[in-house]
Parts: sequence; C-alpha cells; structure tokens
Amino acid sequence: MSRKRLQRSKKKLGQAPGSIIYTGERTKDKLNIEAFDFTQENYSEKELQHITDCFEYKFSNTVTWINLNGLNHVKDIEALGNHYELHPLVLEDIVNIAQRPKVDDHESYLFIVLKMLYYDDRQNLTSEQVSLVLGNNYVISFQESEGDVFEPIRDRIRHAKGRIRTMSSDYLLYTLIDAIVDHYFSVIEILGDKIEDLENQVFSASTQQDLSIKIQDLKREVLRVRRAVFPLREVINRIEKNETSLIKNKTLTYFKDISDHLTQVADNIEISREIIGGLMGMYLTNISNKMNEVMKVLTIMASIFIPLTFIAGIYGMNFNYIPELQFKYGYFGVWGVMILIFLGLVYYFRKKKWL
Repeated sequence: MSRKRLQRSKKKLGQAPGSIIYTGERTKDKLNIEAFDFTQENYSEKELQHITDCFEYKFSNTVTWINLNGLNHVKDIEALGNHYELHPLVLEDIVNIAQRPKVDDHESYLFIVLKMLYYDDRQNLTSEQVSLVLGNNYVISFQESEGDVFEPIRDRIRHAKGRIRTMSSDYLLYTLIDAIVDHYFSVIEILGDKIEDLENQVFSASTQQDLSIKIQDLKREVLRVRRAVFPLREVINRIEKNETSLIKNKTLTYFKDISDHLTQVADNIEISREIIGGLMGMYLTNISNKMNEVMKVLTIMASIFIPLTFIAGIYGMNFNYIPELQFKYGYFGVWGVMILIFLGLVYYFRKKKWL
C-alpha cells in the first residue's frame, strides 16, 4: 500500500468524536454550490456564491436539491450542518472519505453514504464518496470534487422529464442513488472488456512478462467495486425496511428496483472475480508449461550427448595400448557410431512424442 493511500485512510488519532477533519487530498479548488428548486410547474437553477445562500431553502414549500462540491471546505460544511441541524458525527462522516456505505436515521433527516464509481479518460477507476441528506423538502449531496453522474437528473429537472418534478424529496433521493447504481453497470461493462482482453493475452502464444501485474491490477479494481456495491445492498435493504416518514410507501417500490439492480451488479462482480482467479491460474500454468518445454529440450539434448560423451571420454584416455588406435579408419568409425547413436535417439524420442 502506498504512502498516499495510507494518508487517505488514516484516521486522526486522539480526536474527540464529532471532530470535522477532512481526510482527502488538500486542493485549492473553491467550494462549488448549485441549487435546484422546483415544483411541478416551475423550477430554478442557481449557482450559489456563499454557503449562507443555502439556508433559505430549509423551510420552503418546494423541493430543493443542494449539491456541494469540495469537502475540503470544512468550515462551510460545518456552517451548513449547524443550520440544518445535522449531528456532528454526521458532519464527521461527510468529510471522512474512507467511510463505508451506510444509512443513519436521525428522525428529522436521513443520512446516506455511498460510493460513486467511474472510469476517467485514461481508463483508471475513480471512486468518490457521496453523502446524501434527505429532509422533508430537500436533499443535500456532498461530493469530493466536480464531475459526477447526475447530469441526466439535472436535465430531467430542467425539462420536466418523467415524474421527478411531480414527486417529493424522497423520490429525488431515489433518482440520485439510482443514477450512481446505474453507472455501476458501465463500470462492470468496462471491467468485462478488460477481462476479455486479458483472456486473449493469456491464451496467446507469446505470454507477456508484465501480464501478472495487469491481472493483479484488474483484481484490485474488482475489489474496489465490490467494496462499493456490497455494503450498499445493506443500505437499500435497511431503507426498504425502515419505517421513517421521510420515505413514502409508493417511493419504496422504486428502492426495490435499485435492490434488484445491485443484485445483478453483485452477481457480475462475483463472476468477474472467479474469471480473474482463473486467469491467474492459467497464466501460471502457461509459465510452468513453457518452463517444462525448455527443460524437456535441455534434458533431451543432455540425453543425446551423454553416450557420445562416454565414447569420446574412452578414446580420450591416455593409455599407450588401445586396440582401435592402430586401426586406419578408427576415427571415422567412432564418428559413424556416434552419428548412429544420435539419429537413433532422436528417432526414439520422436516415436515417444517427446520431441
């Protein structure tokens, strides 16, 4: 594990519970706040300049989605949390990006943590923590940085597509979670393409030396996806069984659909894990087979030259009286015997299919 990874996951020791300390990478990016406020007939979209601009939406009669990008702005997040009466432990979890997906019911609001996964332009898997707070008439989302999978939801709000502007905030929460889960399928599809490419490389005639590194990297990617998906299944199950008044019965049906999608994703992840495990075994088998081929050739060559070396060793002994030394064609006769032995052994090895 790299030093950078250790720093991201290390918790500040000795801090009191509820200490709001950002555990991610420090950046100079400004806090980006956007607010969608809508009813069935109208909507407004604003880019807020200050955190206090969010306060007016708490008791409005409309449905509001407040999206914050930039968890390193701890003071602003704390001010927002104080106004919306979020528990200090909730604020601590929001800025601690190593959180496991979970759901907490705080009576007046519901707090959910989950992971947003996507591949960047270089096909590197990116995992970003997203925290969601559901209130009576609002949803607040907290992201590490700009860039997400929520653009289709923004478009649906702007153009009143579907039922999003006819429903309450619990349905808005569902759409945000559903967008993240739907993007898991895109991640699984890319993983499938990578696995198929590795399969072709493993079964190709020339095995690359760095293939084992590629397999291990892909295995780690699958484990990252697994760590995001499997705890989220527990979160959705708890939401379905929770009797909070914040989520209406008719909206629970949609959460069951998310549960079905997560089951499909989980099944694909397990299949991918098994395939990758098989690829590593096949790669090691190929390496072993290639080594066996090399050893077989060397062994056969040694077996051929052993009798020839024996004959040459006898005629290389320093004795005065060796009968064949006085024979006129003895030299050529020895060569003939050795060639016959060589050809005979080659024929025998081919007949045994060792060559």
